[in-house]
Amino acid sequence: MKQTLHAVTGAFGYSGKYIARRLLDLDHEVITLTNSPDRANPFGGRVKPHPFNFDDPDKLTQSLRGVSVLYNTYWVRFNHKLFKHADAVKNTERLFAAARAANVERIVHVSITNPSEDSPLEYFNGKARLERALAESGVSHAILRPTVLFGPEDILINNIAWALRRLWVFGVFGRGNYRLQPIHVDDLAALAVEHGAGRENVTVDAIGPETFTYRELVKVIGEAIGKKRLIISVPPSIGYFVAWIVGKCVGDVMVTREEIKGLMADLLYVDSPPTGTTRLTDWVNEHADSLGRKYASELARRIDRTIEYRGQ
Repeated sequence: MKQTLHAVTGAFGYSGKYIARRLLDLDHEVITLTNSPDRANPFGGRVKPHPFNFDDPDKLTQSLRGVSVLYNTYWVRFNHKLFKHADAVKNTERLFAAARAANVERIVHVSITNPSEDSPLEYFNGKARLERALAESGVSHAILRPTVLFGPEDILINNIAWALRRLWVFGVFGRGNYRLQPIHVDDLAALAVEHGAGRENVTVDAIGPETFTYRELVKVIGEAIGKKRLIISVPPSIGYFVAWIVGKCVGDVMVTREEIKGLMADLLYVDSPPTGTTRLTDWVNEHADSLGRKYASELARRIDRTIEYRGQ
């Protein structure tokens, strides 16, 4: 593969870090676009940070001059007073426009399974709008649609384990029979780099080799960490209320009503062949001693933009 300049959004964060690492291993030059230029840099001087400059299209375009492939992981998980889905959509549209103006050859964009502009859920309709914007940009692109990511810096899997270590009973929303297909973050990174080397416009479901119901997922994690708990069905409103209280105690948002609705609508499942190879069950067993020992806070990562993303 010819060594070229690549740009990764959020290379000091979660999935972007793994993409950047794989690109560096291929001897590519890598820059990152980030809202956290002062965050601890896991690559030393090998990855130069550039601010997003969403409010200055000329500067944003200039930072992408000479870039061959842009890997976009930028997004927000939920609405908050500091960030909104609507802003993430608007900013990403500006990013795509800047990439086109800078003559970026290819964009690899991380979306979500089952996006739809008709969805009442902002997360899924916002992702669908961005897929359309990317298609209309005229830039060669690959769209990756993951479900749940897992890895050392993971939040969901870690915090399920964290709760299982502290509670005698674990409640799942409704029957808990909605499905997930978790993919390891480095498998997603490998897929991104693979499709960064192509030029055909493609959309790929980025899913792992195992499918779980939510109830099964909780059971697998509990058994791995030695915390088999009674798993009970609770009304979604009650489950949300309990999570809201716990979130207040830890200074975070554990789950949102929209996330619960997306789970229960089976939106984190697709009928596609797996594109990842790492089995969640193997990974959880390998990391059982450390998984869930500390709570992983989404808000802490968003608010303190100097600390390095670390594994649990």
